[in-house]
Amino acid sequence: MESVTNVYENLHALGLKLPQPPAKGGVYAQIKFFGNNLVYISGCGPSLEGAVVQGKLGREFDLEQGQLYARNCMLNVLAVLQAAIEDLNMVKQVVKITTFVASADDFYQQPQVANGGSALLTALFGEENGAPSRSAIGVNVLPGNIPVETEALFELVDDQIPD
Repeated sequence: MESVTNVYENLHALGLKLPQPPAKGGVYAQIKFFGNNLVYISGCGPSLEGAVVQGKLGREFDLEQGQLYARNCMLNVLAVLQAAIEDLNMVKQVVKITTFVASADDFYQQPQVANGGSALLTALFGEENGAPSRSAIGVNVLPGNIPVETEALFELVDDQIPD
């Protein structure tokens, strides 16, 4: 399948660049290839280039900050994916994302927070291939007291799973 968009040109147009992939934070695989050209990326937090972000939405952070953190989570997800496949233009489509939002008890805008990551995906891969199915889940706490964490499932173009 021909790529209809260039992810790196779209990143540049948005004034963004991929960070270094985040370090693994435990005993797990950051990425798993499976099935017919599918790849799962474990949850990534919002910290870019070592910056520490801690707190909850509806307490320390507002909706706008949460959307930025969801976008940053997605940048980290994409950095992990790029490190494994070397070219994000090999993504056929974004299949699913799950965004976890550490929330105060009276914060109910988890889906709007998740829009920060979803909007980045559609801007990079186009509406048809970039808009994922999605869950946005409010939680009491996340590892390291981060406010947002996102995991993702991608389908790659045929024969792009590394050996």
